[in-house]
Amino acid sequence: MKLISYRREGQARFGAVTGQGVVELSGQLDGVEDLATLLGDPAALEAARRIVASTPVMCPLTGVQLEPVIPRPGKVVCVGINYVEHAHEAGRKIGEHPVIFQRYHETLIAHGAPLLRPKVSGHFDFEAELAVVIGKGGAHIDAADAMSHVAGYTCFNDASVRDWQFHTHQYGMGKNFQSTGALGPWLVTADEIADYRELLVTGTLNGEQMQHGRLAELAFDIPALIAYISKALPWHPGDILATGTPSGIGFKRTPPVFLAAGDTFEVTISQIGTLSNPVIDEA
Repeated sequence: MKLISYRREGQARFGAVTGQGVVELSGQLDGVEDLATLLGDPAALEAARRIVASTPVMCPLTGVQLEPVIPRPGKVVCVGINYVEHAHEAGRKIGEHPVIFQRYHETLIAHGAPLLRPKVSGHFDFEAELAVVIGKGGAHIDAADAMSHVAGYTCFNDASVRDWQFHTHQYGMGKNFQSTGALGPWLVTADEIADYRELLVTGTLNGEQMQHGRLAELAFDIPALIAYISKALPWHPGDILATGTPSGIGFKRTPPVFLAAGDTFEVTISQIGTLSNPVIDEA
């Protein structure tokens, strides 16, 4: 299934995208009020599949206002320097442990919403990534069992304010400006993806390919990341794991390429779809 969060008639809702449009699931599943709750309830997910198979579409996808796939995830955990070629271009070595940082949910925006280039910096960069959405929570997860905790996958642009990112040794500030983390357009459930390692991630700026990588190239794969992080914090349904970006980022190009008002950046992941966002300047 392709699952979305959206607003219709001013109300937060969730549903599924089919070839014909949107099947609304809000109000049709007892005790399930949002997409994160649905992902954590296997019985409700099966009921949702039956509803989608037997219910006419409510409206075309263009008839709803998309939100980030999970509008308010409990945590967004990001991984840096996780593609071997990206580590080379950044002049970094792959360490014994993954580079972990966090995003706040209020930095997230939906497919089609504008990325906001901050007024305090001209070094606004792009990062095309695969995001993993957690379904089954847990702590101290064994890597061999980690994939059973994955509800599905979506596209992510971890757009970064580079000069602020490197004010100190901690990435946090450069990764947490408002309206810089695009997430969507939908979640593709894990049963639709036979092997995530075959997925291709492409980042395109104004129609020109800037980034390209295969998930098989990750230095720390998804099971290892889920297991590692679970030793510090328990995972919960709807939590997001951003797996890192392939080579080709803007500030490592010669000359550097940064996002500007009027640009459009797209993240395309095979078997999932395309996340597209224009860029505007902060007022």
